Formats: sequence, C-alpha cells, structure tokens
Amino acid sequence: MPRALVTGITGQDGSYLAELLLEKGYEVFGLIRRSSVVTDQRIRHLINHVELLDGDLLDQLSLIKAIQHARPDEVYNLAAQSFVPTSWGQPVLTGEFTALGVTKMLEAVRVADHPIRFYQASSSEMFGKVMEVPQTERTPFYPRSPYGVAKVYGHWITVNYRESYNMYACSGILFNHESPRRGLEFAPRKIARAVARIKLGKQHEIRLGNLDARRDWGFAGDYVRAMWMMLQQPTPDDYVIATGETHTVSELVELAFRRVGINNWRDYIVIDPALLRPAEVDLLIGDPTKAKEKLGWEPNVTFEGLVNLMVDADLELEAHTPD
Repeated sequence: MPRALVTGITGQDGSYLAELLLEKGYEVFGLIRRSSVVTDQRIRHLINHVELLDGDLLDQLSLIKAIQHARPDEVYNLAAQSFVPTSWGQPVLTGEFTALGVTKMLEAVRVADHPIRFYQASSSEMFGKVMEVPQTERTPFYPRSPYGVAKVYGHWITVNYRESYNMYACSGILFNHESPRRGLEFAPRKIARAVARIKLGKQHEIRLGNLDARRDWGFAGDYVRAMWMMLQQPTPDDYVIATGETHTVSELVELAFRRVGINNWRDYIVIDPALLRPAEVDLLIGDPTKAKEKLGWEPNVTFEGLVNLMVDADLELEAHTPD
C-alpha cells in the first residue's frame, strides 16, 4: 500500500486530493496545525480513513517527525497562506509560510532515510504582470503580490533541491481552481453563495472589486488529479495546469445569476473600491499542452459546469441553513 503525506489537507485541494489517494489505495496522512478552532469541515467525512499528524511549516522538527512517523512514498506540499489580498496585510507571515515553509518541508524530505517524491503547489500568481499570453512553463515570472513573490521562492527552491540533491521534486503551476469547498473569501465562492442567498431572499447585493479581471478557472477535483499524475512519471518535472480558457469576473457573475433564473444581475452588484488590489493581475491564461502531452491530463469540468456546480451546492446549503 503506497503512503502519502499531505500538508494543507484541511483545505480545498487537500480534501479532494485525500479522496483521490484513498480511492487509489493509499494510506493517507495529513499534517495539521494544532488549533483551538476546529477546521476539519472539508475532511470530516474522511476522518476515519486518514491519520492526522500535528505539525507546522514554521517548525522544522515537527516536519521531520511527521516524515519519520508517516514514512511516505509521496509528499504533497499544499499548505500556505493562500489568500492573495491577505498577503498585503501580512507579507512577512506569508513569506514565512508560503516561501520558507517550502524549504523546511524539502529539508525534512531530504534528510529522510528513504526515497520520497515531493510535490510543490506553485501558482499562476507567479506570472503576475504577464510577459506573454498564454503562459507556459517557460514564461518568466513577474509576481504582483507578496503571495506571488513567496510562491516564486517556493517554486525555485523546489527546482534547486531537485538539481542540487537529485531529489524527485516537481511543481504544479496551477491556475485558479474552484469548487463548492472553496473558502468564502475567494471571489467565485463568494459570488456563488451570494447568488444563492439572493435567490432565497436572504441577501440583496454583492460587493465586488474589478469585474474586468480575467482568470483561467477550473475545477479543483480535476487539478488534484494532475498533482498525482506528476508524481507517477519516471522523471520529475514542472507543469502548467490550466483550462486554456479565460473568463472575466462579470462572466462568472452572469452565469451564476442565470443558473437561478435572474437576468438583471447588474442590479445586484456594488463595486467596492476597498476590494480592488493594489497591483492587479490583468490576464492569466495557461497553456496546458505539456500536461496534456506528457501526463495525458485534461480537465473534465467546463467553466459553466463549474459555476453551476458551485451555485447548486450553495443553494442546497443555504436552503437548510437558518439565516
């Protein structure tokens, strides 16, 4: 039975990845930070099927102990301070978790007494002020947020360990991926929930920032499948994971409202300057050709299918939640 250790297992990607690994017959271990607040809602249905280990990306010894206990064949490093707007308010903390935390995880893997394949969650936010459209594995990075800067460090330190120590270490440069498990602070989930609440008469407006911002949005369940596929290759490499399509925030909003039968969606939108980024990322669209050709990966869920999935889930949730 293969063994895998997942950092960030309580997050959106971690929960979908844990499900995938269990389906494939893995013994799954999840690294979680000890907290007085329960944060296991995304993996509550998996609690009896995974083993959770206390650990912290800022604590080197706890990572080494987790590796020693789990003895994983594969490590998926998904944990990070991952909300881009927060990275401006907490740039140092973002750097510690999202950049230096990667180094500490790599060190824990490097000093292990058995071979481990390592996956690093890189991000399309590394491209920032894009140097070319679409973005590929060879596109230069120009991050436009402390989060993006920290992810660039995490990406290159992974490459450095691969080349310096001959480690099996690879990065997935994942473009925006969403699901009903996404946190409410992220725009697509915020929109899906608000539309559901508006349909049910619980809310009357949605406050948003830049409606013209364009993103390459996919389904998180498709993207974690790509993570696993990367670690099954004979040699480690880095891959862009994306749909190859771009859509504006306003397109997402329109589709969400259409799903609940509301056409005059602009009547419910309030533009809030406080939600605009200090430095906007203009056009992120990935070229997944390498992943398709070398991994055989393709997304299964369309953009419209993703929006419908999220709105339907929030309609169900809100219908059974007292206001």
